[in-house]
Amino acid sequence: MNKINGGSKALRYSLLTAMIALVSTPAFADYPERPLTLIVPWAAGGGTDATARTIARALEEQLGQNVNVVNRTGGSGVVGHTAMLNAAPDGYTIGLATVEVNTMHWQGLTDLTYEDLTPIAQINYDSPGIQVATDGAFESLDAMMEAIRTEPKGSLTASGTGQGGIWHLAFAGFLMDQDIPADQVIWIPSEGSAPAMTELASGGVDIVSTSVPEARSMIDAGRVKSFAVMASERLAAFPDIPTTQELVGSDYQVGAWRGIVGPRGMDAEVVAMLESAIEAAYQSDIYQDFMEQRGFGTEWRNAEEFGQMMQEMDAILGEIVEQVDLAN
Repeated sequence: MNKINGGSKALRYSLLTAMIALVSTPAFADYPERPLTLIVPWAAGGGTDATARTIARALEEQLGQNVNVVNRTGGSGVVGHTAMLNAAPDGYTIGLATVEVNTMHWQGLTDLTYEDLTPIAQINYDSPGIQVATDGAFESLDAMMEAIRTEPKGSLTASGTGQGGIWHLAFAGFLMDQDIPADQVIWIPSEGSAPAMTELASGGVDIVSTSVPEARSMIDAGRVKSFAVMASERLAAFPDIPTTQELVGSDYQVGAWRGIVGPRGMDAEVVAMLESAIEAAYQSDIYQDFMEQRGFGTEWRNAEEFGQMMQEMDAILGEIVEQVDLAN
């Protein structure tokens, strides 16, 4: 009888040990078991698409699975970001979100906000530059700012993106930072930086606010010059361009960011695994060399820091949207 009881106890102990081991084993220990999808809210061939495909290639080496890039365009970024929101929160569909997450809802384009997404990692930040024509009226940033202050409202024009796009809001915010009304300079909408730069070189507009890499070809051709970049430090790819902090003592910084997100409700364990893999991909030669060649800014924030940055940027951009009378 004692042997039977002893055997039963041993059996119960073995079963209990097995159950504990099963419970203790991470639920996603084998993640990822199949390919991932990376949603891009902008068209193929653009900077966001190229960044996404490069980080995806580097991430494949870390995860041991394919990362398939899918472009979901439309609605000024609404369609793609909504697809990220509506994905299953299992870690197999993620997205390369862009700064429009912080602007679309203020303009009434969508109800989606940064709170509807799970931040995983920020991998890019591009500061706006202030560009003028080489043969234009301004010889310096000081001269340009003085003209903006003293000439009648609407005398000067600027461009670089569509109405309410990040470069429009960044430039308007810079004016506000300098105690100048956000609408002192008339914003001329464009389909992007390339047509805006052409307009600038031909005298169609007075100022263009875009990232400096987007102005590079015109700068190299000698048709355009960049007075400054709205950043605390000079860009590594453009060391000769001073910062607005150097020239006017401004700490104002609003630019375009890109980061990896998932839908709300993702398991913390999966988020941590992805964050670690993306950090290794971010540090890889594949990604760093590509970004350096393009002149794009590399800026890393982990999941917690990325979420905090989105929250802070959302409040700043909301105020600017209201000041340029685009709030809805």
